[in-house]
Formats: sequence, C-alpha cells, structure tokens
Amino acid sequence: MRTPLRPLARILQARQDGLNPDLIEKDNLRLRQDAMREKARGKAQFRLMILCVSFVLAFVVIGARMGLMAATEPMEPRASAPGVEIIAQRADITDRNGRILATNMMTSALYAQPKLMVDPKNAAAKLAVIFPELDAAALERRFTDGRSFVWIRKILSPEQMQKVHEIGDPGLLFGPREMRLYPNGTLAAHVLGGTSFGAEGVHSAEVIGTAGIEKAMDVRLRDPAQGGKPLVLSIDLSLQTTIEEILAAGMEMLNAKGAAAILMDVRTGEILALASLPTFDPNDRPPPLVEKGAEPGDSPLFNRAVQGVYELGSTFKIFAIAQAMELGLLTPETMVDATVPLVWGKFKIREFEGKNYGPLLSVSDVIAKSSNVATGRIALMIGPLRQQAFLKSLGFFDPTSVELVEAPGAKPLIPKKWPEIVAITASYGQGLSTSPLQLAAAYAAIANGGVMIKPTLLKREGPTTGVRVMSEKTAIDAVAMLRRVVTEGTASLGEVPGYEVAGKTGTADKPKKTGGYYTDKVVNTFASVFPASNPQYVLIVTLDEPQDDTLSETRRTAGWTTVPVAAEIIRRVAPLMGLRPKLEPPAVDAVTAASN
Repeated sequence: MRTPLRPLARILQARQDGLNPDLIEKDNLRLRQDAMREKARGKAQFRLMILCVSFVLAFVVIGARMGLMAATEPMEPRASAPGVEIIAQRADITDRNGRILATNMMTSALYAQPKLMVDPKNAAAKLAVIFPELDAAALERRFTDGRSFVWIRKILSPEQMQKVHEIGDPGLLFGPREMRLYPNGTLAAHVLGGTSFGAEGVHSAEVIGTAGIEKAMDVRLRDPAQGGKPLVLSIDLSLQTTIEEILAAGMEMLNAKGAAAILMDVRTGEILALASLPTFDPNDRPPPLVEKGAEPGDSPLFNRAVQGVYELGSTFKIFAIAQAMELGLLTPETMVDATVPLVWGKFKIREFEGKNYGPLLSVSDVIAKSSNVATGRIALMIGPLRQQAFLKSLGFFDPTSVELVEAPGAKPLIPKKWPEIVAITASYGQGLSTSPLQLAAAYAAIANGGVMIKPTLLKREGPTTGVRVMSEKTAIDAVAMLRRVVTEGTASLGEVPGYEVAGKTGTADKPKKTGGYYTDKVVNTFASVFPASNPQYVLIVTLDEPQDDTLSETRRTAGWTTVPVAAEIIRRVAPLMGLRPKLEPPAVDAVTAASN
C-alpha cells in the first residue's frame, strides 16, 4: 500500500505536539524516492545480467560456427535470385563412362513490354533482321495492339542478345532461362529425344522432356530427391559415334532411304549403341511433318530402330530351326526335303531368284543357303499354334518395353489369322512385321544360351535375369549354324578375321499400300552375333531401299548391301570393346541322312 505524503493522523498529532507538519511530508517523500531508486537499480542490474549472458552465448555460437567452417571442405556458394521458383535443375544424362550426353546451361529469353517502348516500328524492323523467322509487320501489330506483354524469343545466343542490346529500346527486356544442351549435336539424337519449356515465367521456365529418353525418364530427371545425380545410360559414346559414321557412309554409298543399327550386350540386355538415319539435332529439334501424304518414315524424327516395323525376311529362319530342334523334331544334321516348289493349296513357295537346293538339305545347310522351301516345310512340322507361342515368347507379338517414349507405340503387325500358309511365310519373315530392336532381343536370347532378356538403355551392373525360351544346347547349335552363314553362306562378306562373326541375312520386298510387293524396293537386314565361340554382342543393321550400283548389275540383296556395312562396324567397334582377335581352327562337319 502506498503511504500518503501527509497522513492526517500524524499531522494532527504533530500540531498537538507543536511540531512542523511539513517535516512529515518531506520525510515521506524522501523514503518514497529511496524506494523507487532501489527498485530501478534492481531492474537495471537484471537487464545488464541478461545482456551479458546474451553476449556470451552469441560469442559461443560464433566461435562454434567458425570452428565448424574451419573443419569442413570449402564450397563455392550458389547464387540465387528472386523469382526463380520454377527452375528445377534437370539432371544430366551421361553415357556408361560418365561422358556428358545432355546437360544444362543458362541463357536468356527476350520479351517486350510495349508500354515502355519508344519506337515499336523501328524495334520490330530490327528484330526481324536479327531473327529472320520473325515477321516485322506482325511483330509491330503485336507491339501496338494494346498488349502489356509480348514473348519474342524463348532462347537467345550471346551474339543475338548483344544485337538486341544495340537496338536500345527500353521496352525490350531479357529474362533468365535454363536450357537443355546436347554438346554432341546429332549424336544419339533418337535416344535422347529432346526437351521443351513447360511452365514459364518472366524470370524462369520449366524444362520438360518431349521425346526419347528425356520424355520417358522425365520424372526421374526432374526429381529433386535425386540431388542432381546424373542419369547413366548404357550407351557408349565411342561406339555410338563409330556406328553412326559407318552407317551414314554405307547409307550414302548404297543410295538407301534410311538406316538403323543396334549393338546390344547379350548378357545384360544393355544397348551399347542405337542409331537411326536420317537424324536431327536435338538442340534444334525440327517440327513433325504435316504435309499431305507424308509417311512417318519420311521424317528425321522417326526412330527406325524402334518405331520402324518391317518384314525382316530370312533373319526369321533361325527361329523356325531353333524351335524344331527344341521340340526334338530334328537336329542340325537332319536332312530336309528342299524340292521346289512347296505347294500349299493354290500357293507355290519357291527359292530366291529361282534357285533349287533340292532334293535334300541338312538343317545346317538350310540356314547357310537360306532355303525358303525347306524352312517352310519345317514350319509345317512345328504347326501354327506352336509357332505362334514360340514367336510370342521371343517378344514378336508385343512392343519392346525399352526406356523410350516411342517404344509402346511401335506395335508389330501380326496376321489376324494364322493358318498353315501364314506359318510357312512367317518362318522366312514375310507377313509378320517387327522392329529391329525386337529382332536384336530375340537374337540375344539365342546368343546368351536361350534366355530372353529385356533390353535397356540404362546402365546395368552385371548380368540380369530373364525367361528361358530354349535350351542351352539348342542355342549353341543355332549359333553354330549362323556361323556357317558367314563362312560358307549368304553372308560371306561379313567375315571379320579374328572375331568369329555369325549371323543371318534378310532381304524382304517392301509391301505396297495397295497390296502386293515392290519388285525394286527392299528392306535388308543382317542380324549378327560375335564372337561365335563365346557370344557377347548382337549387332542388327537394317537398310531401307539400298542398292549396289558398283557393278554392271544392280544388286539389292542383304549379302551385297547390309552385310559389308555390318562387317565394317564390327571391325571398328570390336577393338573399342576390348575384344582381342583370335585364330579359328578349321571347322569339321558331320552330316547324316534322314527324311522329313
């Protein structure tokens, strides 16, 4: 309770005692002031103590931070700026050896704020000179129709940016952009695909995949949880470069419309190189063809190795032979009726160019000489239902599931009905259209001992598991037959000393849209395995409409066109893969007679 300065009781008592009442007021005032000073001193001491404690704690924290910084590795700080929330670092893409296939770089976008422009007409005219694809009149209309914002160019080079600066109009402004860069240009273009901009702002833009593996793996490439970890492909940059060079040279020399090549590890399913020609530059991806009558294959964006669905001809014969051996119907030495023609109803099956290998051929010779008639008779031994089931197990009835956005759409063309005549023609690769990638996967199953492995464009560590589709003995016998095709048969130009190339040629007439087949247009394929004594790799080479005019007679068969190109590829890439050449002992064949 606060004491009054002039308490009435004490004042009355002082007056009775003859004392001065003012002294009481002075004394009370002094006591009150002393109490107030004591209270203020206590508060000040408490505040001072808090301040001292705060300073001590601050010095401790600073000292700890300095000690931590001294004990850690130095890191360059990352610059940041307001308004860049959209930009999410897209992970790099590298080949299997860590070499960059796709990365990011900072550039600028050009936009205009017409209300800030001094001379829109002059600016439009000068911009049209810098960027020839722009129309000066249209640009001027956009600058003067009342808009407050106009996009002009999404990506600028430093030289273009400088030229825009020189225009000097304050309404022309720049915004930062992160763009995708493919430092190798057209190399592996169909694998990488390309990117575009998604969500956009003045100060930033989202980079999204539009094709190829950029689209198929878009979520992974944009995932912040990956911490910018590169996406490592199975592709080898050196092998890809070599194959594209040789394929382009072969395509030009043979006047081919297009070409495709796939190099695959048969143990892991890794695709070491995948090429399709003609190609494009993913840094400047061209628009799709929209002309009336244009076919997908006419566009450089078309991936012939994956999207191309062709009748692959005699490369299919080895599947009929392998299935018949797996079923115990025959052995490599079994003799088969090769009498021309093979008659089925109103159809007559003959040999290529009117040849006649009859009356009997060993199964091994059926492959070496590429007999349509004998292969057809083997297909009849198997039967349509069993043939269908086997081809389906090899992946020929469904799109190949590889990490490309285009792959699911590449559906094989399968006959709706499968009578015996279809079984006959399918055995030598007619009436059934598949992609080179599907053929590579099927040949890999033969090469690796009979296991169907899913192809991949992502690097794998060691062999992978798959589904067994044939016995190891059947696979070994099939590879031995394919080896004879090169040493004694239709692929003699495919011999590469020291690397034991085995394979099968395929020459297929191109079908007409109106029905029937062209007589002067073919799709040629060579499916090869090497080295035959220990198969490690499969190489598929396909040429669209090739022809060899170097001799007096035009040659269109795979043995004269595709095989030499494949042989040159193997000769060049085998040393790059660490394969050492070896000398082969002479082959000794034993043939026994049997009837079909």
